[in-house]
Amino acid sequence: MVSKQNINIALIGNPNTGKTSVFNQLTGLNQQVGNYPGITVEKKIGFCKLPNNIKANILDLPGTYSLNASSIDENVVIELLLNKNDKLYPDVALVVTDVENLKRNLLLFTQIKDLAIPTILVINMADRMKFKGISLDIPYLEEHLKTKIALISSRKGFGIQELKEMIITYRTLSTEPCLNASVIDPEYFDSLRKAFPNQLLYKLWLVITQDVNFLNLDRNEIRSSFTKSHSDLKRLQQKETIKRYQFINDVLKEGLNIDSSVAKDYRSKLDRVLTHKVWGYVIFFLILFVIFQSIFEWSTIPMDFIDASFASLSAYTASSLPAGVLTDLISQGIIPGIGGILIFIPQIAFLFMFISILEESGYMSRVVFLMDKIMRKFGLSGKSVVPLISGTACAIPAIMATRNIENWKERLITILVTPFTTCSARLPVYAIIIGLVIPDEHIFGFLNMQGLTLMLLYLLGFAAAIFSAYILNKILKIKSKTYFVVEMPNYKLPLFKNVGINVIEKTKAFVFGAGKIILAISIVLWFLASYGPGKDFNEAEKIVTETNSNKPLTSEEFENAVASQKLENSYIGIMGKTIEPAISPLGYDWKIGIAIISSFAAREVFVGTLATIYSVGGTDNEGTIKNKMAAEINPATGQKVFNFASGISLLLFYAFALQCASTLAITKKETNSWKWPVGQLILMSGFAYMVALLAYQILK
Repeated sequence: MVSKQNINIALIGNPNTGKTSVFNQLTGLNQQVGNYPGITVEKKIGFCKLPNNIKANILDLPGTYSLNASSIDENVVIELLLNKNDKLYPDVALVVTDVENLKRNLLLFTQIKDLAIPTILVINMADRMKFKGISLDIPYLEEHLKTKIALISSRKGFGIQELKEMIITYRTLSTEPCLNASVIDPEYFDSLRKAFPNQLLYKLWLVITQDVNFLNLDRNEIRSSFTKSHSDLKRLQQKETIKRYQFINDVLKEGLNIDSSVAKDYRSKLDRVLTHKVWGYVIFFLILFVIFQSIFEWSTIPMDFIDASFASLSAYTASSLPAGVLTDLISQGIIPGIGGILIFIPQIAFLFMFISILEESGYMSRVVFLMDKIMRKFGLSGKSVVPLISGTACAIPAIMATRNIENWKERLITILVTPFTTCSARLPVYAIIIGLVIPDEHIFGFLNMQGLTLMLLYLLGFAAAIFSAYILNKILKIKSKTYFVVEMPNYKLPLFKNVGINVIEKTKAFVFGAGKIILAISIVLWFLASYGPGKDFNEAEKIVTETNSNKPLTSEEFENAVASQKLENSYIGIMGKTIEPAISPLGYDWKIGIAIISSFAAREVFVGTLATIYSVGGTDNEGTIKNKMAAEINPATGQKVFNFASGISLLLFYAFALQCASTLAITKKETNSWKWPVGQLILMSGFAYMVALLAYQILK
């Protein structure tokens, strides 16, 4: 928990400087993720024990190139640094820089220094200095930048202890600015200083030029007194930036030396291959192929173990606890419901692992660059690729990520089509259905059919997003023109500590986020499936006995028949039978219909719902959810419910349907209108229904 007694440390820096690695080195798994109040920008807070038993709250702020904000996440940085009343206002700022891009990174550092916050310059990736022929005169840099410098390698772990020692002496750090930036317009800044003598000059300048809030000062009052045209303000900002870079160049001329004869340029050679107009795409699709093959191949054993363990636990609970409502709730509702989601932890963990490795290595930026060429043909910005790719984890943060897209039309289209991207919540549905209807066989000796199907579903979702964007670009009559700029970070071997922490945090968030929903829905579903109105439910034993009077049933057959009679006439059975006429053309029975409806809360609930229904509807507590689904027979057709035709229909339905209430909520928040999420829901669900209908009717 955040404590006001702890030192507040803000990690600030440009993207791709290794800020997250420094954060992980300081905090390990002692982290929590949330949203800034009132703003859907992710924040990470970690906790760290420093020397002398001093504790610290460490805030990992969004990456920013300067305090001249151009996006909402950059505004978050500025507003925190201006507001001393914020409980997370930093006692000390750590400006993380990359030793290979020190000149560019120092622009932000000089701006932070102007805010009179004790600041430590953290120069990261020091392990690359010898390889790149870089040498630094640390005493000279500390003297002229008026700070303490921590030379570290978050990859190798050296310098971290020295950084901690510097942090606890933050009160001795100089808060004097590096340079006097007000010389860009002395008359203007002198009058500003006289009007507000008790305020920092640079803070006033940020209030005038940025869309940020500043304590109790009336921003309009400041602006009205010191008004300048937009073009004049931009001109002054440019002069400020030039002045800062002149200072930085002068300092680095003496403090930084690069021996170009030592540096080896492997990056440009790799880029020529990985961003090639042909081979770049071939390599990308090969990487995707390996990822999805591995997800199925590697996760089979742990998934089967988890599935069997929960089936055994359910059976053990039913036989060990006293018979009654509570035992039924636990063995038929809670355990199968939770087991229905935990079984997919291996696949989800592997997916997050591969995504983290691609990001850590620097390859993901090359993918964004590659896909920009495709995006533009369909009316999207290259920046739209970031939400579409991050949508493979979850559509909600992916839609939040569209805030980096300045153009409203491109941002709106990206928001509307992002849910087509296959998110991790769909993975449990895909995995169980693919396991049931696609043979676990290899073609050409190495191509796993199930892994190939999963990859095709991901590509299908991405293709649907692109095609929908093309249609929307033609329909929405909003004129726009933007330019795409993306930074290509240096290639590096993934830091496996970062990968591990990311996998654990993302998997934990997925399980606990979905787990709460699934547990609640499992209890509700168990109640609806265990009770019902009228004599068809209450007199199930009598009805089964009368119906089979001419055909003696064994004890087991009788119990199964009674359980089936009760389930069909329970509250949930009545609801399912009501909607069955609408879904039977798709190859679904009423049980699948209930699972589809309940999964609107969260897609992954689909499996947990069926696990609960099948546990209530039969006396076999020892069968796994997969075995129960495989054995389910449709009484109307006499065929298996989950056959090839119905399975493909279900896969396509979930590939296109907007089965997530949270996605609708975030779309409403980001567009500030119900028009777009309602249209999104109707069109995506309608399209999913038609595609699933055609697939089943053709394949059956």
